[in-house]
Amino acid sequence: MKSKEYIDRGEQVLLHTYNRTPIVFDHGEGVYLYDVEGKKYLDFAAGIAVFGLGYHNEKFDNAVKAQVDKLVHTSNLYYNVPAIEAAEKLVKATGLNRVFFTNSGTEAIEGAIKTARKYAIKKDGKTDHEIIAMNHSFHGRSMGALSVTGNPHYQEDFRPLIGGIKFADYNDLDSVKALINEKTCAIILEPIQGEGGIYPADPKFLKGVRALCDEHDMLLIFDEIQCGMGRSGKMFASEYAGVKPDVMTVAKALGNGLPIGAFVTNEKAAVLVPGDHGSTYGGNPLVCAAASKVFDLFEEEHILENVNEMGTYLWERLEEVKANYSMVKDHRGKGLIQGLEFTENPAAIAKAVISRGVILITAENNVIRFVPPLVIKKEHVDEMIKALEESLDEVK
Repeated sequence: MKSKEYIDRGEQVLLHTYNRTPIVFDHGEGVYLYDVEGKKYLDFAAGIAVFGLGYHNEKFDNAVKAQVDKLVHTSNLYYNVPAIEAAEKLVKATGLNRVFFTNSGTEAIEGAIKTARKYAIKKDGKTDHEIIAMNHSFHGRSMGALSVTGNPHYQEDFRPLIGGIKFADYNDLDSVKALINEKTCAIILEPIQGEGGIYPADPKFLKGVRALCDEHDMLLIFDEIQCGMGRSGKMFASEYAGVKPDVMTVAKALGNGLPIGAFVTNEKAAVLVPGDHGSTYGGNPLVCAAASKVFDLFEEEHILENVNEMGTYLWERLEEVKANYSMVKDHRGKGLIQGLEFTENPAAIAKAVISRGVILITAENNVIRFVPPLVIKKEHVDEMIKALEESLDEVK
């Protein structure tokens, strides 16, 4: 069956919440995807920063298949071995203490918000607490996550949102200080803003926010859903500042394509008790076996080393693009989460690139983001740059 036939069928039954590119993918191999008609695409989006290990990693696939044959689901009324093992590895990686597994990053944010509210009410018994979030942030599309997302574009059709949220300016510590009062219970931010345009946090800013939270006994929440799990060149982007949060949210590359997220807390923030929070599917044996194997393969296949080497090479090649094309306004990022900001909307550029068999995606503020699988090599960067430069020549 041809792509158009599948697309026509999909348009009859799928809710139109995405402006999908008219491609129907069939399978993947390494850093490439193939559509139902056999066309090959170099993937520099990785399912929106999800496929860290690339497609069809044999060791990963075998671990998932083995778990399917053993046990897929039991509910959280019981323990299961993969969940315990995955939690142990996540605790070790984050340096925190307690894990709650979710099905997505958005759900992890919901749990982090509830943790902050519960922490505060345990202190003073009041129910009017406030959370400080950042302008231009993105934390998800459920009502709680949307409430701490600092972009009115995503919010305006869904008000009223949850109350008690104030927004400071990213990398501006004075703007955070100005919002703190006796009601403030938490600060939430991304160590690298992803959807908002690939903006890394200034280490001084993260250290300053940590100090404010310590001073006022507030929880610091880091959203590492997109920038975590090795994407920045460290396991978590906040490590560049040497700052630990009280709560961290993780997802995307945690499951290498399987739907798993988590929020992880230190002992101080481990305030949720039976009845406070739950998830039927969260932490089931199948997805936790996947996450556990991801941690193993990060070590076995030296993923962080590759991210740092390829991140440096990608930076150099994108700097060349910036120097040669006046329509490129800025270049930002770390490791394999980088962005080029353009003087106008780059949608036409992304479309021209994909016609050349390379997948790139956009972000806010006229940005094309580069979030490929963490296993790319120099030849893949060169292939992408060639398609990008040809596309820039075409549209300029």
